[in-house]
Amino acid sequence: MFRTIFALSALAAGLVSSGAFAAPTTDNAPRVVRAADTGGILVAQDGNLDIYYDARGNRVIVDADTGKVIAIQPPQTRLDRRALRRETRLRELGRAPDGDDRYYLDDPEDMARFRRKQLEEEGRVIPPPADEYDPYGDNSVEAYPPAPQDDGSYDDNYPDAPQPAKPGTIKRQPLNEASIDPAQPATSADQAALPPKAGDKTTAAPALSLGARQDVAALQVLLDRGGASPGVIDGRFGSNVDKALAAYNQITGASLRSTDAVAIQAALAQSGGDAFANYTITAEDAAGPYVASIPEDYSQKAQLDRMGYTSVTEALAERFHMDENYLKALNPEVDFNRPGTIIKVANFGRLVSTPVARIVADKDKKEVFAYDAGGKLVAAYPATIGSSDTPSPSGIHTVSRVALDPNYTYNPSINFKQGQNDKVLTIPPGPNGPVGSVWIALDKPTYGIHGTPDPSKIGKTESHGCVRLTNWDARELAKLVSPGVTVEFVGGPSADNLAQQ
Repeated sequence: MFRTIFALSALAAGLVSSGAFAAPTTDNAPRVVRAADTGGILVAQDGNLDIYYDARGNRVIVDADTGKVIAIQPPQTRLDRRALRRETRLRELGRAPDGDDRYYLDDPEDMARFRRKQLEEEGRVIPPPADEYDPYGDNSVEAYPPAPQDDGSYDDNYPDAPQPAKPGTIKRQPLNEASIDPAQPATSADQAALPPKAGDKTTAAPALSLGARQDVAALQVLLDRGGASPGVIDGRFGSNVDKALAAYNQITGASLRSTDAVAIQAALAQSGGDAFANYTITAEDAAGPYVASIPEDYSQKAQLDRMGYTSVTEALAERFHMDENYLKALNPEVDFNRPGTIIKVANFGRLVSTPVARIVADKDKKEVFAYDAGGKLVAAYPATIGSSDTPSPSGIHTVSRVALDPNYTYNPSINFKQGQNDKVLTIPPGPNGPVGSVWIALDKPTYGIHGTPDPSKIGKTESHGCVRLTNWDARELAKLVSPGVTVEFVGGPSADNLAQQ
């Protein structure tokens, strides 16, 4: 009994000497404490606390009366409800994929695989989801699948080009995708991260609510500035962003991480400023010329004057390396057809200007690497390179010629038969042509590096042997190469091996 009383007395004396007893308070709010470096205990006066979160996600607890920091709680040391919900969901679906076995929401094959896994675990079986990306929607020179039969849903009367809605005195000329005039910064970095505003109310555009994030788009802009193209800037993580980030670190010698927001903002400030800028739509932008639509049938394509853009938004999205839907989401309720309208666009900076002496087309990575004469990587582009059925060539080849804005000659006796077309057709040039706006021919007949009318599908579908890039990446590469530059195909199946079987 005496021993117990003595122990309690000693404990009380220790608390008094350490200053643990605070002044009496009028409320019963619990006090948040943490051990001080000196061994004492810090207590918030009257239980009055302010809680903040720093850039690293740490929870900072501050005494509201004295302004002193009481505790700093890293994310992993406190209750994270979002993490708990995520872990619960993963337990319902099974364990999270290990290593590189990740599901990319921008890859239709990954999404189909993910849904099949869900259905298997739930014991349900339904027909596999339809792939929104047509794996045979190819635009290479050598092969195309048969077009859908005409069931009467297509209109055979395609106009040459729409007439301008406003003054006919405007001089029409094709847009220059590489020209970006200096633009005023759109907003501060903090404001740029906010959802777009409609009137006096802030609303999230539908596309942004489906996974597009401006901080991810800012990372994509930075990668594009460094010569590591992420493909379309769409505000979404995916395999193309992962590949571009690895290439960016190799080109710049940095060790940037996609989660390091502070480093990303610092790199943006050093390489050209804010990720987004204001752009004023001009009369030439609104005038076009534009085509009403692009038909599927090659004989109908051949009747058009030009395989041009179908809208102002398509033209501007390609000029600023953006996904068309993301451009619309950044600028809700905007009339893109009205000259003088100010819109927010990606501020991707200057194009790569170092001459390229060697190209490597990696079939496994679905990426094209460009090196200078000293062997240094100067640019990297996501690419669609052949398929298992119609693989690209193997070994080393050379660039034979470069054509900007090329015609496309359809010859069923050499390449393939499209639909019921059995005669040679000449399809006019334009960004929506079968090979986009660029053709870099190789010394192997019918093979080359070219653009595409569907930039959002690059790296996510298959081709019939050629190397497909976005139009802006293909145009940039075309200006860096010359006849004689070597192109080496590595990895994956080979057209040569398939021919020997």
